[in-house]
Amino acid sequence: MRRRNSRQAVLHLRKLKGGSGTNLPSLNRAKLAQLVEEAVMDAYTEEEQAVGFLTMIEEHLVLPFPVKILGVDADVEKVDMTLDGQIVAICRRGKTRQEIPILDLPLPTPTPAGVEWIAAYRHWCRGFW
Repeated sequence: MRRRNSRQAVLHLRKLKGGSGTNLPSLNRAKLAQLVEEAVMDAYTEEEQAVGFLTMIEEHLVLPFPVKILGVDADVEKVDMTLDGQIVAICRRGKTRQEIPILDLPLPTPTPAGVEWIAAYRHWCRGFW
């Protein structure tokens, strides 16, 4: 059984430079490093570390939540990992499902609780920790 963090964190949003308009929380480097360290603890390879982030996102990101993709309303139902190791959001609109890379997902305002794990994953992907 997954444990969900029901506590809503107040996060300051910003648009990331070079991003696709995705809103992520503005966290200081120390907080990002702390989250990265927690996600990659006991993981030795890059693949194991990515699975660590998937696990933390699954445990903490409150789902489902609404998103707007190319002007169309949809819901993020779950997160998953592709065969090539990319973390994706599984979005649904009616009977149609689409995988969107989690780092390209346009997040709603306000963002759902647990979104700081996506910010930490982006930080890790960029090699800043």
